[in-house]
Amino acid sequence: MKRLATPVVVGALLALTSATDASSVSNAGQFMGTYTTGEIKGIYAYRYDAASGEMSSLGLVAITVNPSFAAVDARRNILYSVNEIDNYEGRASGGVSAFAIDPQAGKLTFLNEVPSGGMDPCYIALDKTGKFVFVANYGGGSVAVFGIQADGRLGEPTALVQHAPSDHKSRASQPHAHWIDVAPDNRYAVAVDLGLDELLVYHFDAAKGSLSPNEHAVVAIQAGSGPRHLAFHPNAKLAYLLNEIKSSVSVFSYEAERGVLRRFQTLSTLPAHYVGSNATAEIAVHPNGKFVYVSNRGHDSIVIFAVNAADGTLQLVQDEPTGGKTPRSFEIDPTGTRLFVANQDSGNIVVFQIDFDTGRLTPTGQVLTVPSPVSIKFVAVGRS
Repeated sequence: MKRLATPVVVGALLALTSATDASSVSNAGQFMGTYTTGEIKGIYAYRYDAASGEMSSLGLVAITVNPSFAAVDARRNILYSVNEIDNYEGRASGGVSAFAIDPQAGKLTFLNEVPSGGMDPCYIALDKTGKFVFVANYGGGSVAVFGIQADGRLGEPTALVQHAPSDHKSRASQPHAHWIDVAPDNRYAVAVDLGLDELLVYHFDAAKGSLSPNEHAVVAIQAGSGPRHLAFHPNAKLAYLLNEIKSSVSVFSYEAERGVLRRFQTLSTLPAHYVGSNATAEIAVHPNGKFVYVSNRGHDSIVIFAVNAADGTLQLVQDEPTGGKTPRSFEIDPTGTRLFVANQDSGNIVVFQIDFDTGRLTPTGQVLTVPSPVSIKFVAVGRS
């Protein structure tokens, strides 16, 4: 039976990496999602040597439709991907797929797929136990949790929460869930809803996979901000929210005991002189906790902020051109030494060296030609 038929095809890339540092992972796999209307059939692979920077194509490793965002269980070598569509076998839903990873050959074996519970799923994440998958359904305005079976296959949904339309007249009325993940201690899950200008905090039961509203369940964001993605700091006391429409970053304190987020700083991702259109796309905190990175689509830059060690506030360090058009996403490699930018509209992946002391980015000169790349993920694997 033909699965998830759609006129838009999405692919991804896997690259196996060799660490340059004995204290780091020995190898890693890198997954990049792409949107295309050409010959791209699904998930593609590249082998990457972190010591030399060389990359070589491994070709098509799995056929699937619209895997625009992925999450990886590195302990069991399983990849989970959304299938970003709005019709799953006649119902208003997208899909979620599971694949087993062969870390030596860089191949993927299809395990199973399930309906996502809402249209256009755009984000996927794993809880800290690796027993549950979280999905944000953008078009459907809902979030879902799925159990994972012993062999890595996706099971039935353990939670499905439909976000309610807002009656706040200064905000958009329709929900568009764009991100969901667990807090660092796995006790709470936070959903980011771009349409409602809200963060929604849920109690997460890691035994049952259930979601229930927290006492402080809704965090209102400035009207018209369009919150997109959230990134927790490694100290688990701070979180950084990326606002797509306002092109800004908001800084929150996080009270882990009660799952409470409190905003105390917001600053622009754009230079003061910039007058063109822009929409932010991705945010990440460097593993050393010293820097926050953001991508601007329109200004076409990666913005680097330094994290104040005393209070977590941000200060601008640099905005670096991405070497392409419309940086939809980026990822820091497992060694923390390089940043890979997926420039969607120019069809390339550009690699930057990260300065550990300043956070600044320097182009390495490495560029991959990839049709309409969207997202990038790494997975640790064994040495071949």
